[in-house]
Amino acid sequence: QVQLVESGGGLVQAGGSLRLSCAASERTFNGFTVGWFRQAPGKEREFVAAINWSGDNSYYADSVKGRFTISRDNTKNTVYLQMNSLKPEDTAVYYCADLKRGAYGTTLPSDFGSWGQGTQVTVSS
Repeated sequence: QVQLVESGGGLVQAGGSLRLSCAASERTFNGFTVGWFRQAPGKEREFVAAINWSGDNSYYADSVKGRFTISRDNTKNTVYLQMNSLKPEDTAVYYCADLKRGAYGTTLPSDFGSWGQGTQVTVSS
């Protein structure tokens, strides 16, 4: 099964920024809605943001609205998550995945697939 590859995580101070990238190693993203999720230690995986296949529509978790921006470049087969004004509570492993079932607008991790290994984001206070 094809997996996605996340990159761009790291350690940043509160108020800082990071840009995460998500690439499909063996196939194109074209035609797929792609989402970002995160999982902090001891917590369930939670939805962060998703973008439709053409890149002209997206939706976000309330906790990141106004701070995070999801975008995609289908010519580069890559989806991005620009994270600004980071907070310590944003610390988590971030994953991308593509929509396998359910309707556009879903936030359920079980509706997405092709999970990668994730990239760690740590925000210090």
